Amino acid sequence: MDTAQAREGVQLIAYADRLGGSLAQLREILDGPMAGLFTGVHILPFFTPFDGADAGFDPMDHAAVDPRLGTWDDVRALGAEYTLMVDLIVNHVSADSAEFRDVVARGDESPHAGMFLTMDDVYPLGATEADLVGIYRPRPGLPFAVLTLGRRKRLVWTTFTSQQIDLNLANPTARAYLDRVLTTLAQGGVSMVRLDAVGYAIKSAGTSSFMTPQTFGFIDELTARARELGVQVLVEIHAHFERQIAIGSAVDRVYDFALPPLLLHSLSTGDAAPLHRWLDVRPANAVTVLDTHDGIGVIDVGPDQMGDGRPGLLTPDQVHDLVEGIHERSGGSSRKATGWAASNLDVYQVNCTYYDALGRDDRAYLIARAVQFFTPGIPQVYYVGLLAGGNDMDLLARSGVGRDINRHSYTRAEIDSDLARPVVAALSGLIRFRNTHPAFAGECTVGGGGDRLTLTWTEGAHTAALDVAFATKEATLTWTGPDGTARTCTDLRELATVDPSGS
Repeated sequence: MDTAQAREGVQLIAYADRLGGSLAQLREILDGPMAGLFTGVHILPFFTPFDGADAGFDPMDHAAVDPRLGTWDDVRALGAEYTLMVDLIVNHVSADSAEFRDVVARGDESPHAGMFLTMDDVYPLGATEADLVGIYRPRPGLPFAVLTLGRRKRLVWTTFTSQQIDLNLANPTARAYLDRVLTTLAQGGVSMVRLDAVGYAIKSAGTSSFMTPQTFGFIDELTARARELGVQVLVEIHAHFERQIAIGSAVDRVYDFALPPLLLHSLSTGDAAPLHRWLDVRPANAVTVLDTHDGIGVIDVGPDQMGDGRPGLLTPDQVHDLVEGIHERSGGSSRKATGWAASNLDVYQVNCTYYDALGRDDRAYLIARAVQFFTPGIPQVYYVGLLAGGNDMDLLARSGVGRDINRHSYTRAEIDSDLARPVVAALSGLIRFRNTHPAFAGECTVGGGGDRLTLTWTEGAHTAALDVAFATKEATLTWTGPDGTARTCTDLRELATVDPSGS
């Protein structure tokens, strides 16, 4: 695979309240102890309220910055320095939003009545059993909550939780709301929006209501509007790998959610064949991640759970072994946060930090990050992953929310201490290398076979290559220095003290 790729620097994913405490303090950390590490930042929801039922993904007011975190001026200040990504939550709003509270109080007399989706909106003549069981949902059960709107009970569409009320995006009021939010984000200095849960946004009778042709049509319309405002679009979808390929061809950016589980598989088994298969077909316009605010997706590499059950990049047995391996290497802590063991159930993710998913093996962790950075796309590093964080069992015990295991709130002292740890210092060196070496402005070639993977970037006389032997967890980094001479590192942990630029 030869992929022309303009250089894209490494970006950070972070909650302002959990890494710094506010928007201004997040910027201070980026400019201070993390100076030079990131060219962009994805700030997870900072809207009112940032600490709702789903950690900000259930906004009461999606166009307002929670005053406890700062103001739009703080957001614009970050956008002036960094490529700024923000979530556009397209599927739902909080049950406590002013609009929905008015509908609860006044029913059909509310001017916002058509803004929210009910079962009748999709199935005006009623639904059969086949219709209902055919709806794809990332939680157990049906996506409805029985709520009283005005004087009558309705089946209101709630894809995720009863605190997150789905928008009726066929209604002009809902579309006007979404356009107002998008315009506000653009005016706030945002250069890219992540379309949160967009795969579920359009519901259509007779379909799964997930990534249907109507959904693609909606994404096209929203992307066109975003581009008018000077904003790029990143689509967030957990689905069969062939759907990711199709989505990638239609949008600015798509997540590479297959890479994290495939790397875990390769590092635990020595088998790099599924990873090679993916690297041969994956979208080049991807945002690469190993971890995010959610869990580690496994649906992205398994057989298709919809339609004809097409084979995945891993077999069902391999997916089972992958999940059990994470639980084992994390000392069983991930099992306590995944599936039926915790609320906010995800049927397609394992809740665990990536560092714990690898058994806190520094060498394996740095290899995984190196492969991420050498894979074409925009690399993003989650704040807990940046600091090689372990599972936060105390937070899990307090909240009972599985994904909180990977959402630690760092004090400034913890940040300073973790940045000095050898594994984090080595990761920081790797990030700076990815940001500065001129080879990453060129083309990437994939080689190797069996347990080996080689990723080589070339731009003129500049080269940077990563060779990994997964069976032995050995990696060799070679590159051209500023004077044109070849340089080599055979242990990525050395990057804690060695400047790979050679300067």
